[in-house]
Amino acid sequence: MKYSKAWASPFLIWIAIGTVVPVFSIAYYGFSNRAGHFTFDNIGATFSPDHMEALGLSLLLAFVSTAVCFILALPMAMILSNSRHGKTGMVIFIFILPMWMNFLLRTMAWQVLLEREGVINSILHALGLPGQHLINTPAAIVLGMVYDFLPFMILPIYNAACKIDNRLIEAAYDLGADKGTVYRKVIFPLLVPGIVSGVTMVFIPALTTFVISNMLGGGKINLIGNIIEQEFTVSSNWYLGSGMSLVMMVFIIITMLLFGKFDKSGGESLI
Repeated sequence: MKYSKAWASPFLIWIAIGTVVPVFSIAYYGFSNRAGHFTFDNIGATFSPDHMEALGLSLLLAFVSTAVCFILALPMAMILSNSRHGKTGMVIFIFILPMWMNFLLRTMAWQVLLEREGVINSILHALGLPGQHLINTPAAIVLGMVYDFLPFMILPIYNAACKIDNRLIEAAYDLGADKGTVYRKVIFPLLVPGIVSGVTMVFIPALTTFVISNMLGGGKINLIGNIIEQEFTVSSNWYLGSGMSLVMMVFIIITMLLFGKFDKSGGESLI
């Protein structure tokens, strides 16, 4: 059955309105000043000491969050892919279920847990243990990121694990490979596409987030996403905010290209 190219028109219009127009608007503001003159000042301001410090902290927390998600997701995805309950999809449904709740509500729930008089400290006091200063710390932000983004790491790895042909594993054992060699030479290379997808889906939003750091950092810990958000909403400086957004956009594109290259080269070289 042949379809006319006209059927793609609504999608192309949607892409133009939702993607192309905003990107060109950001580019316009990013390369101009309040007088409407062309300038690189907004781009250069991204590399000021304060902004670079925020970017460095954002990279650090995003890396830590991604690493923690990977450490938790890899064994969990393997266990689910080999279990009877995991193959039915019920356990995966349980992982996806919290994502149906509003993102802000899920983050606010961690506020209630981590506050000085929150649930966790109340339990510690009840056990006769000293309370901990958990809220408004980088650790709280990482915890919120891991909770919110962990499903995005589990699902791609789980899907890749489910596609592994067990006959390849059996053949490796028949040829004398031990369990460690099978995981290193057979299973892990086949998981690389899922791992790369999961890392991308966690690292990018963790790097650019501002809601989690606002709510669990109490406004005391500024990440690069917070600074950009403040330039737009508080300072009403769309020019500087757009310039910083462009730099982050280029950085994210480069990161995705590197992840994509690792996906292709890494999977081929390890098999």
